[in-house]
Formats: sequence, C-alpha cells, structure tokens
Amino acid sequence: MYANAAPGMSGPWMAMLERLAEIGGADFDGLSDKVARQVTDLGMAFRMAGEQEERAWPLSPVPMLIGAQEWAGIERGLIQRADLLEKVIDDIYGSQSLIATGKLPATVVTGSTHFWQNMVGVTPPGGHHLHFYAADLGRGPNGEWRVLSDRTRTPVGVGYALENRLALSRATGDLLSWMNTRRLAPFFSDLRRGLASHCTRAEPRIGLLTPGRYNQSYAEQGHLARYLGFLLVEGDDLVVSDNQLYVRTIEGLKRIDALWRWMDTRFLDPLAFDSRSGIGVADLYEACAAGQLVLSNWPGVGVIESRAMAAFLPALAQSVLGDDLILPNIATWWCGQPSERQIVEEALESMVIAAAFDRDVPGLLGARSTPGSALDADQKVALLAALRLRPMDYVGQEVVKLSTTPALADGKLAPHPFTLRVFLARDADGAWKVMPGAFARLAAHGDIRAVLMGDGDKSADVCIIDTAPVPAETLLGSVSNPPIRRIAGMLPSKAADNLFWLGRYLERSEATVRVVRAILGSSIEVDSGPALTSQTMIRLIDLLIAWGAIPRVQRDWPLAALCATALGDREQLGSARMLMGNVGGIGKGLRERLAVDFWRLVRKPFPKVETAVTESLLEACSELLDRISSLTGLASENMGRTDGWRFHDLGRRLERAINTCRTARQFADDGASVDDLTILLELCDCQITYRTRYMAGPSRLPVRDMVLLETQNPRSLVYQVDLLADHLRRLPTLRSDGMPEAQVIQANALLVSLAPLTGETLAMADVGKLETRLLALSDAIGQRYFLQSRKAEKAAGAGLLA
Repeated sequence: MYANAAPGMSGPWMAMLERLAEIGGADFDGLSDKVARQVTDLGMAFRMAGEQEERAWPLSPVPMLIGAQEWAGIERGLIQRADLLEKVIDDIYGSQSLIATGKLPATVVTGSTHFWQNMVGVTPPGGHHLHFYAADLGRGPNGEWRVLSDRTRTPVGVGYALENRLALSRATGDLLSWMNTRRLAPFFSDLRRGLASHCTRAEPRIGLLTPGRYNQSYAEQGHLARYLGFLLVEGDDLVVSDNQLYVRTIEGLKRIDALWRWMDTRFLDPLAFDSRSGIGVADLYEACAAGQLVLSNWPGVGVIESRAMAAFLPALAQSVLGDDLILPNIATWWCGQPSERQIVEEALESMVIAAAFDRDVPGLLGARSTPGSALDADQKVALLAALRLRPMDYVGQEVVKLSTTPALADGKLAPHPFTLRVFLARDADGAWKVMPGAFARLAAHGDIRAVLMGDGDKSADVCIIDTAPVPAETLLGSVSNPPIRRIAGMLPSKAADNLFWLGRYLERSEATVRVVRAILGSSIEVDSGPALTSQTMIRLIDLLIAWGAIPRVQRDWPLAALCATALGDREQLGSARMLMGNVGGIGKGLRERLAVDFWRLVRKPFPKVETAVTESLLEACSELLDRISSLTGLASENMGRTDGWRFHDLGRRLERAINTCRTARQFADDGASVDDLTILLELCDCQITYRTRYMAGPSRLPVRDMVLLETQNPRSLVYQVDLLADHLRRLPTLRSDGMPEAQVIQANALLVSLAPLTGETLAMADVGKLETRLLALSDAIGQRYFLQSRKAEKAAGAGLLA
C-alpha cells in the first residue's frame, strides 16, 4: 500500500492516511468532494488532444510521499544529468567533437526532427542552452529509480504540480505543514531570478510564450504567468525590430528581455524554422543570434530528447563527466548499429520496439512504440522487414515495470502505477535547483511517455517529507521590504482587445435576456393570439432578429419557442447561450488577468431551457441576469482601475450605448404607444425612477430624455458616452505633442453634440446618426489599440519604445 516506500516512510504514510480519513470520513468521499471543489474554484483544467472543450483536472486527494533522504539521491542524479545534457547540447551546436571522435553517431543528431542546423554556432546569452529541464522518472518494484525520458522543449506539468499543491493545501488545512512538507515557492523564485540574471537590464521584462488558448495545457500556462508575474504572450503580440524583441501594447512597443517558451522550436519563427507556422514571431531567430534575447530553452535543445540519444547517454556520462550516471536510463539499444540491431531482433518479444526519433515509422501498433510480445506472427514479420530496411529509425528498450502508489478508486484506496515528472531550473548563479515535489501521473493505461494526461489518468501532489519543520516562504523569498510601487503592469494589445470584447459580450448577453424577459412578462398566456398581434411584441421580436438571437421566422411561431431559441439555441450567434459561450472563450484568453471567482461563475452549466414552460424560461432569465450581474459586479468592485479595467468598461459602455440607441429607435419614435414606452423603460431598467418622478404613465418626451439624455441615469446614452470619453482621455497616448488622438476627438465630439439636447429637441432621426457615430468610434478604438501596424508603431510617440 505504501508504494514500495523507502525505509522509515511507512510511519508517515500511515499517519497521513489517518489524518485524511479524519478530514474526509472513513470512505474518503468528503475528502474527494473537498478536493473537487478546490479544483473547480481554482479553474484547474486541461484539454485532451483533439478535443475542443476543457476537462476538469483529475486530482487524486491522496498525495504521494517521498522521504528527504531518498529525494536527495534523486536530486543528485538529476543535477548530474542536467549538466551532462547541457554539455552534450553545447557540443552538438558548437565544436561537435563528440561526433568527430565517434562517441556520438552523426545520424543520432541529424536524424532528430528537433535538430536545427541554423543554430550551430549561435551562442545563447550567458552560455546556457538549458534554463529549465524536466525528467520523467519511474520506480521499479525493487525501489530503484530510472529516467524514462528527458523533457527539454516545453516544461508541461510544472504549473499543474503547483496547482496540485495549492488545491490539496486548501482542501486539507494544515496537513502538509504538519507532515513537514517542503515548499515549492523557493524553486519558482529561483527560476524567475535565474532567467532575469542573464538579461542586460536590472529590471527585465519577461514573457511566457504560449501557443494560445487551444493548447492542451493553456490553463497551466495562464496560472504560471500570473504566479510568476510574467507577461502571457502569443506570437501575434510580439514583433522584432532591429534584432530586439518587443511586445505590442496600448502604449506602443515595449521591450521583452527574456521569453519562457511553451512551443516547439519549429513554430518559433516561420522565417528561420518552419514556414508553415502561424503562431511564431518573424525574425525571432535574428534576435537570438544577435544575443538580444534570453530564450528558455534555447532553440534546438530538443535534439537531446530522442530515444536514440538515450542509448548513448551512459557512455557519454563516462566520456564527458568522467563518471557513471547516478540515475540510469531505461536500457536502450539503437538499431542503427549492427550489433545492437541483432540484440533487438533476437530479444524482440521481451522488449518494447519504438521510433528512434519523434516521427511515425512502419510496423508499430501505436503511440510510436509497441511491446514485441503484443505482435502476432505476421506483424513481427512486417516489423522486422521495416527495421532491416531502415534500422536507424528504431530502438529497442527494456519493458518498464512501475511500482504503485495509493489512490482513490470508487471510494476505496487502490494501488496505481505512477510516473513522476521532476523539474529543475537554474538560479541566479546558474546552478541547478530541483523543485522539491513533482508532477505525478497515475496511469490508467497507455504510453508512459505521454506528454500530459491520458484518458482516465489521475494526477497527485508529490510531497517531500523533511525530518524537521519547514520554514514558511513565499515567492518573494527573504525580501521583507520590497520597493513600494503604485504603477500598473503594461497591457498587451491582445489582452486589451479581449477585455474590451469581454465587456461587450457580457452587455450584449444582458440585453438579449432582458428582451426575452420582457416578451415573457408581457403576456399572461404566451401562446395566445392577442400577444402575437401586439405591435410592441412584434417590435421586441424584430429586435431579437436584428441581434441574431432568433432566425427570421413566421409570425405564427409560439412565443415560448422564440424565447427558448433566443436563450438556449446552439446555432444562433446572438443567442444568450452563444454569447455567454463567447464570454467563457474570451475569458480563457485572459486566465492570468481574471480572478478565480470569475471562473466559478463562467464554468457554471447554462440554465436549463424548457421550450413549453414559461416559468422555466423566466427562471432561466433570472439566473442568467444574476450571473451576468455578478460578473460585472466583480469587475466593478474587484478590478484595479488600471488600463485593463478601462478597456473592459469601455466595451460595456460602448455596447450599452449602441443598444440604447437601437431600443430607443424601436420603441420611442413619434408613433410610440404607451406599451412601447413601458417596454423601453423596462429594457433600460428605468421603470422605478420614472414612476418616482412622474405621476402619470409613460410619455414620449420624458421617456426619451430619461433614456437618452439624463446625465445622472447610469443606463442613459449620455452617461455611457461621458464614461467613454473619460476612459479614452485617460488611456496612454502615442502622441508626443499633447494633442488628442482620433478616438478621443470622436468621443468628445459625441459628448458635445449631446450636451445641449433635451427630450423636446432630440429628433429620432438623430439617434440613428448617433448610433452610426458610436459604431465608427468602435472601429477607431480597434484600429488604435488592437490592430497596431508597423506604421502606427513608428508614428509620433515611437519614443515610447522601452
């Protein structure tokens, strides 16, 4: 039950399980529920390859324990291995003496899809190709640890290891500190300082380069960027100018000193590596070659990851380090050597046959590796034929038998085979530091070399148990009095764009739901004849059609069916379901900027929509309005008044202003009825204010004035335009002459045009013109802040490059 625990660890295992039972109950159900709630609250998620929707992170509530003494041996072995890999990579892209002397066959290097000839002779700043390294470890039934694979390209799993710790800590109270569990924060502090130490500026700007929100581990990347204080950037956010990397921001171009990349080398620069890449940065290679960018890890380091390379690492350790590997590899035979190929052929049934490099090869049954014992007679013949045709493409490896660790299955503890991914980073002095914990994958089935998680797999926190209490330490380390600052972080253009449209989609969702509620609340029997012939009702339906919430339908459709479509249809782009889906989708691109409470609200299931039940539809409307109000309230009360908040509020105010114009034109024209005006007041949430001020029923001119021109009404048009103008005046400018930019001029002009008007002097024809001007203002905001071209970046104010 104790995962072949090292001597002296049975006691801590038993003590921990007893405490867990106290926390969660004898059947552990309570513990599982607590951990699941934390996973949800923290927004922990991942995406299986080929899937569009994210899955909740499968965290086991039972951590894995490793004693300090056993861990010390792992640390020594991994630091030795990281030093070896650094020296081999340096030789491959430098003098190539290992190849020249025959200690490393040239085919093992050039056969890798991750070897890049154009990186030969390109020296990284500080001389380190590797800043971050991970190794997958397996422990055999006899307790011996072995390296299953090396991970140098992308550090997938380190963020999940951090989140696992956070979720488990919240769910179990003081359990981890009670067990003297080593803390993870010092490791991440070393990582951050290590990257900064190679930069030329004292306070460098560091970015985390992500492939985007559809990447399998994007949630992990967002969490890490927020935790470390790095800018989360995509290729579109970046531009190289004069061999220096910059990020596009609302203030112009800002210098990036270092990048922690989470994408393969081939995608980094379409001009230098793979021209098919649509997520890279043109001329990024030039910035690297000029020594102007610290890149972790250096392009081309993936050459060391191949299975073929693993066959030579034991001998290279002797040659390069003068010592044996402390942590051995899986025994590996590269078939590019005649004697090794013969060994593999003769022991086929007792080995795993795998692709030597990161590509598909004939004869394997799947996952680029196949146990020889799984092949039938015909399959063996086909594999041997393919192997003899191109032997350099294959390796044979020993069959790995993994030890187990306890995990919950159907409410009971059961043994699960596991692998560990352990992480190393360089500190400010260039020395390797090992994270005192790991990403544990409890395998249900499948390839033990899986990059992240397979279907049915679980993850577990890995606790390194010390013999003495562990002092509390945060990411700030020992700095007790850091310099006080009152400046906000800079805002990349894409983040501003996302925040802007997050606000617009929330406001658009609210407007759609309000119209549906008005339709449902205006008819006692929603399918009755009089409701269908009401001119006011027809105007409400026309509004939903114009907004794309319902299709252009026959007038004899039941109102309940129309409302259900506007709320929950999965095809209509303007339905509340689709709009709220857009809110969630945009939010995923802002993971590092939005609070956990946001995710708890966005991830809630969409309310149930029953077409024929009016009460159910009204309940769904109420639930959606409550959720939208909560989301906008979070922004109003919790977001710092930074440029990011301004863009979010700009989106809300602009959308509300446009919708107010549209609803006013629909329900407050010269022929408007009392019902029309009543609905307009309801849609603009002004009924109570109007009734308090006017004893008579709705009248056309006072309603127009309140909805469009009342400066104290937070729902009026002029109120929105006033805030729009104020936000735009306060945003950074690219001009150095103090003159207002085009979008500021447009907003000010709108505000000035509204100032002298009253309900008596405002013509409804002018409202249509105001709506057109608001749409033009939206375009101007987008062109200035979201679609910066090189021409705009070089315009007046280009001195803002920093």
